[in-house]
Amino acid sequence: MPSMYQISVPAYVRRLNGLAGCLKKAQALYAEKKYDETTLLAYRFYPDMFHFARQVQAATDHARSGGARLVGMEPPAIEANEHSLAELIARVEKSVEFLNSLKPEQIDGSEDRTIVLKFRERETTYKGIDFLLHQSM
Repeated sequence: MPSMYQISVPAYVRRLNGLAGCLKKAQALYAEKKYDETTLLAYRFYPDMFHFARQVQAATDHARSGGARLVGMEPPAIEANEHSLAELIARVEKSVEFLNSLKPEQIDGSEDRTIVLKFRERETTYKGIDFLLHQSM
């Protein structure tokens, strides 16, 4: 059976690297066509969704938070103030760097670790494995 580390960090990193690859392709296209990047960053896939830049910020926050909580630490914050594709790519790379700093021995054995998530006025408590499989992933 795979360990908690094996089913978390490599998956987060793989997905974030894929996101960075897509962002780099968009950056190249926008540069080639001389498009204004802010149109993409402000774009919403659906009217009630976050804009594109916020979607990328949320994806990176979510991955860092997942890894950090499995270790038993507060997630490192990155200020959400990106205004270009280059800044979003740097955000993704910084998140991957953090995740790659986590060691298997920090995460393995966290299946029964109590993880408490606070959302405004409410708290939700998970066991590590339930957090990973049903909340984080």
